[in-house]
Amino acid sequence: MSLPRAVVPLVSGVTYRRGVHLLLGAVIVLPYLALARAFWQVVAEDPANRPALLMTAVVATVIAGAPAFLGGTRALEIAAARSLLGVDLPDPAPGRRPAVETRMRSALWFGLHLVAGAVIATLLFTAVPVAMLVLGHWFGLVSGDLPGVTGPPTGYDVALWLAVAAGLLVVTGYAVAALGALATLMAPVLLGPSALEREHALEARARRLAERNRLARELHDSIGHALTLATLQAGAAGQLFDTDPEFARRALSVIEETSRTAMDDLDHVLGVLRDRDPADRAHSGRDPADGDHRDDVPRRPQPTLAHLDRLCDDSLASGVPVDATVTGPLTAVPAVVSREGYRIVQEALTNVARHAGQVPATLRVTVGADALTIEVVNPVVDRAPAPRRAGRGLDGMRERVDLLRGRLETGHQDGVWRVAAGLPLRDPGEDR
Repeated sequence: MSLPRAVVPLVSGVTYRRGVHLLLGAVIVLPYLALARAFWQVVAEDPANRPALLMTAVVATVIAGAPAFLGGTRALEIAAARSLLGVDLPDPAPGRRPAVETRMRSALWFGLHLVAGAVIATLLFTAVPVAMLVLGHWFGLVSGDLPGVTGPPTGYDVALWLAVAAGLLVVTGYAVAALGALATLMAPVLLGPSALEREHALEARARRLAERNRLARELHDSIGHALTLATLQAGAAGQLFDTDPEFARRALSVIEETSRTAMDDLDHVLGVLRDRDPADRAHSGRDPADGDHRDDVPRRPQPTLAHLDRLCDDSLASGVPVDATVTGPLTAVPAVVSREGYRIVQEALTNVARHAGQVPATLRVTVGADALTIEVVNPVVDRAPAPRRAGRGLDGMRERVDLLRGRLETGHQDGVWRVAAGLPLRDPGEDR
């Protein structure tokens, strides 16, 4: 049996949880009320020193109002609203001073919280004592007069005051429900992030997503290349284990070396994932200045075009001989372009081994005046269709090229598969 809608706010746990939030404001307002009362009594008892006391009161008021504008107060109010009001509010950005507009909104919320808490506390500390007094008379535990009743109270007087006490409690309950609902609506407006804070949060999110995409590409290119090489070598070793044990031993050696390289790459990526930025550390409860500076740990250098020989050796070990030609000085290629170029070549050669099998490939790397050109060509052979799976190699290459504002061409051409990438040598960050 469902309760009447008018009764639901009085028995809802949400109302009582919001009431706790309002009473926090009452607790905070008590020192302010005590200070105001003390000044009032001193001024009333000593009129001669009234000007000096008023000046002191002004200074004390300014000092007492300062907490409303502090960033720590806003953070505490956000935490209280999130846990007691059930409002989804983001934490303030760590290491960033709130804007004046944000401080003003927080101060307004702080003041309203204190006023609402004072109202609820007044109602509560009026209704509860009256109810206790009337119930004491009802059960004969308390003797004496009731307010407004001369002489011993009759049963009618007790019943009347009991109704008054019940009405006060009901009014208090509805006041808590109403002010709690209003606070829930106002919290996102007064405690929520400003437009500038939302912009910074979106920028930080975009940076994190870009970093995750970069790490995903690193994993795909490095680990995918190693797994493809190990798979091909394992298959060849299994077929020739009895007829050509020497080849099988070489294949197992290649698998061992490739696995070590893959472990190093995986360790590097996992290390980067563990080293979260200061914002993430703040959300996890760790102080960015707590001494945990794993960002300072040296990282293994990422391969560049200077390591093409190693890449060609790996491809040869997988059965894909590479005819590589490098034109121009690789030292003239910016580091970021060289790293991305290496990954593009790695993915292209991995795709040759994965999709074309043991066929020769041609690699041309040309360092021009303004651009780096990479071309990988391999013959197209008819093979049994492999099980289809979601490959991300071409997408990863295209993302790398797009980030460097280059161009990428892939496809069949005159019986061969051709991958051609053009990357500008000018640092892409110069335009930012």
